[in-house]
Amino acid sequence: MATTRRQDAVLSGCGRAVVNIDTYSAEEAEAYLHERLSSAHADHLLDAQAAVLAEALGFLPLALSHAAAFMVNEDVTCAEYLRRFSDSAARLDDLLPREADAEGYGRQVAAALLLSLDGAQAGDPVGLAVPVMRLAAVLDPAGNPRSLWTSDAIIRYLSNQRITPAGGAPSTIGPAQVRATLRLLHRYGLLTDHTQAGSRAVRLHALTARAVRECTPDTVSADVVRTAVDALTELCDTVGWSDHDTRASLLSNIDSLDRYAGDLLWQTDGHYVLRWAGRNMTPDTAIPYWRGLVGASERRLGRAHPLTLVARRDLALACFNDRRGKEAFAVLQDDFPYQDSQLAGDSPRAIAAEREVVSAVSLLEDTVAVRERILGQVDPATLAGQAELALLYWSRGNRATAIQTLERSLPGYRAAFGPRHPGTIAVKNRLRGWREQHKRRWWRRERGPSAPGGSAGAGGAVTRHSTVITASRRRP
Repeated sequence: MATTRRQDAVLSGCGRAVVNIDTYSAEEAEAYLHERLSSAHADHLLDAQAAVLAEALGFLPLALSHAAAFMVNEDVTCAEYLRRFSDSAARLDDLLPREADAEGYGRQVAAALLLSLDGAQAGDPVGLAVPVMRLAAVLDPAGNPRSLWTSDAIIRYLSNQRITPAGGAPSTIGPAQVRATLRLLHRYGLLTDHTQAGSRAVRLHALTARAVRECTPDTVSADVVRTAVDALTELCDTVGWSDHDTRASLLSNIDSLDRYAGDLLWQTDGHYVLRWAGRNMTPDTAIPYWRGLVGASERRLGRAHPLTLVARRDLALACFNDRRGKEAFAVLQDDFPYQDSQLAGDSPRAIAAEREVVSAVSLLEDTVAVRERILGQVDPATLAGQAELALLYWSRGNRATAIQTLERSLPGYRAAFGPRHPGTIAVKNRLRGWREQHKRRWWRRERGPSAPGGSAGAGGAVTRHSTVITASRRRP
């Protein structure tokens, strides 16, 4: 079973049945409040205003759940909650204009949310509920890892955004305080925090997330997005290669952040997580993703921007990995008119690229040089380019240069992935095999017939030396 607000005809195909779910009826809403409060041993909170409260909340299940959680935690009756809710709805007019409620039912949820947030904000730890909810609202509602919330970026953001009571001394914020805030919000029904859910431990209802985003002032939105980017970056850099669940969770959270943040993501250095997402996709999904990212980068930053050129090179690499060599070379060759001295350095090939046909080796050499300059020696894209270039050198017979290129990339693989990573081991094994082949080839060449006048030159000297070694081995 899946829930959606889509109305497409395709939803009812292939044996699927569509069941339209409306809001509660008046009787169902009252029954929910009675059952929810009774299960919490809070029957005394029910009074004659229960039906009026349910109607004020629009009989919406999510708004009613927020209200019930608040009533239980704060020990307030239906009449008292209704009074506070009316004040919260009046305050909402300043934050969420009525014309902004396109679906016609979000205001009740948002008003109940604001009231619950007021209670959680005053709870212990004080002043952290609102900034935590703002961060959760731009991430994937389906959940994110709890380790994300102990990142340095989030702790630093919460320390700066915490609102302490008047006269209260600011206290140090650490992972324990963040964990306590998640549990506090869980008790108020604003989000769910379940350890058993693993990489989806912290979840937020999509409607709650939308209400939080709409009530977030524009003046703090950029800080929220920047913090989410930095926190995801920290986790992307540390997640294990075999931790598929966490990687899948990170991909969905990056996608949600991209969808909600829009241009803010490009203004807050979000390019790294967008590129990380593309590099962790399968070839069939990576190529459409990179094409979309390249288009967005060209629209927002410009065709000749360095980050646009980096994205285009990642598109070319994805095409190489999917055995689309012609498309990859076409993408790379189209970039030469846009390469300036900052990107291409002093390479004479780049200067003449607009006037002559460039070989695959030259294209890869320039690509690797640009990646080393912009991304660094240990970036996965740089290392992948060096490995491709080494393979190309070897296939063209330039074995010494191929070995030197692979030798230069091996320390980067160790630093980026560790000595036991499959990629590091593969590079190490290939390098050892190439060295052995190159050594055998050199030995056969030197053992062959000497050049005319064999006593002259370095070749003759080595040949005579080899003969002496061979003769000495035959002695008893």
